[in-house]
Amino acid sequence: MAITTLLLSAGLACAQQPEVAIRSLLQRQAADWNRGDLDAFATGYKNSPDILFIGRTVEHGYAGMLAGYKAHYPTRDAMGTLTFSDLAVQPLDDRFATTTGHFHLQRTAAGGGDADGYFLLVLENTAAGWKIVRDDTTALPAAKGNRKP
Repeated sequence: MAITTLLLSAGLACAQQPEVAIRSLLQRQAADWNRGDLDAFATGYKNSPDILFIGRTVEHGYAGMLAGYKAHYPTRDAMGTLTFSDLAVQPLDDRFATTTGHFHLQRTAAGGGDADGYFLLVLENTAAGWKIVRDDTTALPAAKGNRKP
């Protein structure tokens, strides 16, 4: 019975590892964003020309994704304070997982006003850890200036 319990515990720990790692990645991204460091924030994405970023437009590749962030968030006021909530992580296999959640940007009126929306991420378990390879974010239209982080 003890061996069965040990094996079940080990299996549960392995199953939780992607969720813990992915939640940690998103927490780090929020902290990087809130420090105003878009370059550090972007390291949560796989540095590849194959990544796909869907928002108001479709952008391909790491360089295009980072350039888009810098164009839409040129100042700390425009960036505001980012929080993620309602996160749900679903491992698909050892290499891929999806994550859904809600984002909120708290900003002054001068910074564009608050923004909210939902996202679906596809993450890949790379040699450098879990990285976002697909980002489909939908900003809610209610707030003026609503733009995905």
